[in-house]
Amino acid sequence: MDHPLLERLRFLSISGSNLDEFYMVRVAGIRGQINAGVDKVSNDGLTPLEQLNKINEIAEELINEQQIRWAALVKDLKAEGIHLIDSRDIKSSDMEWLEEYFLESVFPILTPLAVDPAHPFPFIPNLGFSIVLNLQNNEDGSPLLALLPVPRQTKRFVRLPGDDVRFISVENCIRLFLHRLFPNYSIKGEGIFRLIRDSEMEVDEEAEDLVRVFESALKRRRRGHVIRLEVNSEMPKNLLKMVKRELQITNNEIINVSGVLGLAEVDQLIVDGFPKLKFPSLSPRFPQRIKEKGGDCFAAIRDKDFIVHHPFESFDAVISFLRQAATDPDVVAIKQTLYRTSEDSPIVRALIDAAESGKSVTALVELKARFDEARNIKWARDMERAGVQVVYGFIELKTHAKISVIVRRENDHLRTYIHYGTGNYHAITAKIYTDLSFFTDDEALGRDAIHIFNYLTGYARPKALEKAVISPYDIRDKLIEMIEREMDFARKGKPASLWAKMNALVDAVIIDKLYEASCVGVSIDLIVRGICCLRPGVKRMSENIRVKSIVGRFLEHSRITCFGNGHEMPSDHAQVYISSSDWMPRNFERRVEAMIPIENPTVKSQVLGQVMVANLKDNLQSWHLQSDHSYKRAVVGDVKFSAHNYFLENPSLSGMGKAIKGKEFPLLLKE
Repeated sequence: MDHPLLERLRFLSISGSNLDEFYMVRVAGIRGQINAGVDKVSNDGLTPLEQLNKINEIAEELINEQQIRWAALVKDLKAEGIHLIDSRDIKSSDMEWLEEYFLESVFPILTPLAVDPAHPFPFIPNLGFSIVLNLQNNEDGSPLLALLPVPRQTKRFVRLPGDDVRFISVENCIRLFLHRLFPNYSIKGEGIFRLIRDSEMEVDEEAEDLVRVFESALKRRRRGHVIRLEVNSEMPKNLLKMVKRELQITNNEIINVSGVLGLAEVDQLIVDGFPKLKFPSLSPRFPQRIKEKGGDCFAAIRDKDFIVHHPFESFDAVISFLRQAATDPDVVAIKQTLYRTSEDSPIVRALIDAAESGKSVTALVELKARFDEARNIKWARDMERAGVQVVYGFIELKTHAKISVIVRRENDHLRTYIHYGTGNYHAITAKIYTDLSFFTDDEALGRDAIHIFNYLTGYARPKALEKAVISPYDIRDKLIEMIEREMDFARKGKPASLWAKMNALVDAVIIDKLYEASCVGVSIDLIVRGICCLRPGVKRMSENIRVKSIVGRFLEHSRITCFGNGHEMPSDHAQVYISSSDWMPRNFERRVEAMIPIENPTVKSQVLGQVMVANLKDNLQSWHLQSDHSYKRAVVGDVKFSAHNYFLENPSLSGMGKAIKGKEFPLLLKE
């Protein structure tokens, strides 16, 4: 399936950003093991050093492929009227404007640095981008090594004036005016480098003030060890040798790039005025069930449980739920987890409004949400000033569960309304991540939610939850128990099946259990968007396991698990769960996660018969994992089917309300 040109450019940018983060976090962890002398063989049979060598080998192939795609995209952009030019393409009429731009917007924040015994090599921050130069004095011929760090406050790509859409990279812009920075010097050689540092943060387990510790850790993060150095392939050898020496790195940590450095920033070339080069604008539906109640979320939930399927259905439903709670005089308490949220968060605003109106508001803010720590500290302080009871959870665990609890006084009794989600309370990512928001007033799930919050705030493990299952205690065990039930059905000759959707499958215990289940005849279909350490289709081990990944307009993020329960799927008898947890050791052992059953028949039909079946039927955006761990694109036959297009075009079952009565909707997909 061909995607619009600017969306392909956006995807390339995302792939660059993801690779950066992979090195900042995952590779940094492996390097830490190597530096500590760890040579223990992991589940994949490799030592940390062997893992790192394989990672670098594959990463180099990926980087080369990225640059090939980048070169092709630049040509395609030019054909559509979007030009990326260099100094050779600059018209004389542009030079005056460019020089003025340089002097006003770039020159004041540049700091040229000589590199010699009197001027030691400066600190370059994480993702730092620098130009390194061989210079020669025009008067006495003396050489000079110089460094020109490019601050991240500059635009990476500068758009030139005029009717045509033309960009020049900031490094090429700077090169045009190096004489302004180094008068009386000639340029004898130059290179560009970009570095990635270790961004993992160590936290003092005895910390008295977690906020203070994280503020200090954030400052330390930017000074982490260099994990990878990207250099342009034209960099002179003496400059590369100098940079390598000063950063104290080896050849194994250097990547030569024939193309553009910092692919994460190429999304700056995505401009308005080219609607045909982008996806059609998305207008998410607002749940009909809430509309029928005049916007009263509580009345809609009392009527029946329902799920909102993002981004096809609006995240405004979640915001409205909390805003209504903030202004409703009968609401007495709000409890909320916050793992990631947006810069100008309407969720946080609603919690602040609720506290200022005198309600009891508790917010569990996860300071360890990687790369969102600073934002979460800011929100925590804003909420505390408004009177919100802010809790930071556990030092040794991340709180990753997505739960909102509203306690409302109704007829002299307290009723609990709950939102359980598979994604974050983030209004921006909710427009591009596929996630499920489940609204219910189920009394048992309400009591479970209260117990979970008591655990988060008081550290006392709940003795027995009625329906919900939580990590770090029970989710893995519950999954194993349910897989073993399917194995029993298979041994008795009954239908036995498992459908699951997640972002990553890494946990060795679960993988081994899935292999066991496959060997006794359980049919297993997995939709794993990212890392999958299981090998499907291996004789006498995983012949009954199929794994696919969907890569399309939206990022697949929802976590769903369905068990056949002795019947062919999809079936009303199936047992269906949604969760905040992927199947990884960190989710099972080092995070607070929640997994809940979906029991309402309509909601179950939506999750199983719509969401899961559509994902399994998709053949336009799907890639199938092979037994050798390669991926092959799905074969598209006479029937073409895109899960994303289906959800864009069809209403969600559980949120339809009365609109579904007496009408025909293509809601349930049958195989």
